[in-house]
Amino acid sequence: MIYKGFKDIQLSCLGMGNMRLPVIDDKPGAPIDYKRAQEIIDYAYEKGINYFDTAYVYHNGESETFLGEALKKYPRDSYYLATKFYYLANHDYKAVFEEQLKKLQTDYIDFYLIHCINDITYKNYLECGCIDYFLEQQKQGRIKYLGFSSHANVEHLTVFADHHKWDFAQIQLNYFDWQYSATAQEYKVLADRNIPIMVMEPVRGGRLAVLSSNAENMLKQLHPDWSMASWALRWVKRLPQVQVVLSGMSSMEQIKDNINTFSTPDALTDEETQVLMRACDAFKKQVSVPCTACRYCCDECPMGIDIPDYLKIYNRYKTDGSEALKQMDKVESKGKPVDCIACGACMEHCPQNIKIPEIMAELGKLTE
Repeated sequence: MIYKGFKDIQLSCLGMGNMRLPVIDDKPGAPIDYKRAQEIIDYAYEKGINYFDTAYVYHNGESETFLGEALKKYPRDSYYLATKFYYLANHDYKAVFEEQLKKLQTDYIDFYLIHCINDITYKNYLECGCIDYFLEQQKQGRIKYLGFSSHANVEHLTVFADHHKWDFAQIQLNYFDWQYSATAQEYKVLADRNIPIMVMEPVRGGRLAVLSSNAENMLKQLHPDWSMASWALRWVKRLPQVQVVLSGMSSMEQIKDNINTFSTPDALTDEETQVLMRACDAFKKQVSVPCTACRYCCDECPMGIDIPDYLKIYNRYKTDGSEALKQMDKVESKGKPVDCIACGACMEHCPQNIKIPEIMAELGKLTE
């Protein structure tokens, strides 16, 4: 495992994300499979990962509880915990913070984040008093480093970044978004202010782990032994402002591959990067909806629609034709796309700003 200095400590360049832990029977929304998840945490720790990231809302609030239990057998000063306050989940930041300490079985949080600022919530965070409260907790030693995670546009990210001298920030950063969204500008905002970056979605919620056949062939010709996820992670390693690259690893196969990628500091060469970007161009033709399966939309859906699973099928439909729609019958969901009432609650929580009601309406018509 390779490490990078942060302040006066050393952080593993690969961090363990705890938003996509294995669940019972591999059913979306099911409780965490503690046995399989513990095996992943133990392997991560044994192989040198020392940065473990979770949040108040991950796995329906169960992730923090699991992680506190999973790590309690290890010396507290041998790893670093990161968790987050999410305004839309619970406005009472004081109560949330105390609850998180209990769940994580600790008396301090190493890396604490204002969670998921976007073009609406950034004002809530700036006005509700939580930042001053967390800065006070930092003075008391209950928070070691304070930062934020962002899905906001460049303008609002800049406003938040300039609030005070943040210790770090977390953004969605991968080669696809670098090419086709404002990610490069977001990176520059943070780099210009010398704010260390924790990377989320380096493989875009797994979307970059399997590319179109022609895109994969381009990459396999150069490195037949590299996984598609490895290409994505090696690209992120090129960026000097990056501190930790988070990966939500849900299987032993994934964590072994990722740890192998971070066993050396080697990043992509300029030539390899050019090939990757050509493959990215080819792959983009396959992508219709940029869903990362974060599932923030699901809890707020009054009809109980498993939105990410249906968006995945929608993408397949756009590339593979109507045959893909047969998979809709296999989705275990209380509500179906045709049940969508277009209330818009899902969009308030979607970091990717996907027009979900329109897509549900389209899918509903396709399956009538």
